[in-house]
Amino acid sequence: MSRLILCVLFIALAAPFHWTTSVSVSVAAAAEPLNVVVTLPVLKDWVQQVGGTHVRVVSLMTGYESEHTYSPKPSDLVAVRKATLLFEVGAGLEVWVSSLVKNAGNASLQVITTSKDIPLIHDQPESAGEAHGHAHTAGNPHVWLDPSSAATMVQHISNAMAAADPTHAADYRANTTTYLQSLTRVQDETLGLLQQLPNRAVIVHHPAWPYFARRYELRIAGTILTQPGGEPSARHLQALIETIRRDHIRVIISEVQLNQKVPQLLARETGAQIAVLTTLPGGMPGTETYLDMLRYNVLQLASALKQT
Repeated sequence: MSRLILCVLFIALAAPFHWTTSVSVSVAAAAEPLNVVVTLPVLKDWVQQVGGTHVRVVSLMTGYESEHTYSPKPSDLVAVRKATLLFEVGAGLEVWVSSLVKNAGNASLQVITTSKDIPLIHDQPESAGEAHGHAHTAGNPHVWLDPSSAATMVQHISNAMAAADPTHAADYRANTTTYLQSLTRVQDETLGLLQQLPNRAVIVHHPAWPYFARRYELRIAGTILTQPGGEPSARHLQALIETIRRDHIRVIISEVQLNQKVPQLLARETGAQIAVLTTLPGGMPGTETYLDMLRYNVLQLASALKQT
């Protein structure tokens, strides 16, 4: 009889312990951050702004590479295998993503194209003497450089994260609202800095800037690079020099991610100034977030244009 009582007591004591352990494991699992991979640092910033502590995000690029020619690393493959969501810009920008996703073999991975629903600008042939060999057949993919397009991309990120992690959907939506308000304020501030300047014609290093130019009412009079990863021909450079002199263009927009040799050559030949900007957060000191990058680019460009 005493043995039976001892057995009953043991079971009674053990059952709550087992239940408590199970609950602890479930709570720990629920608190695990949402694993997200992004192609570009700008997308990482937006995921962090929307997700806060509820997400763990890895950017495949750092901000110093060219998004057109990036080659994924073995660590990228590992990150994609662990991810629930992968955010890309799309529109033909990250041509290397599809093979990376295929090689990762993550059947549950959702790939979200953040440029969806944004009307694309189609590159036009250069008026400065040479066809634009870097034309994007699907449309120019550098949509994030227009803050209005950025707002659409942030909303796509928020919606996908809320669907993948309903427990924190309310937090994601609240954070999105707060961030978009900040984005609107910065856009309004920066618009005022450029729109007051009379001469806003520029030469650009590579065709990343049509959305930025449209938003800030710049005129792109010519583009240096006509082949992805290539060099402009002597004929094209001469045509650009003639355009700069004829139209009194005083500013060349270059990018920290690109070789500065050709912009420096044009500057020496024409007396134009070079404004070195960045297309990605983290490309320059003080550009760690998208809003920082937007302010930096506009301030640098406004400063160069004011001196002309």
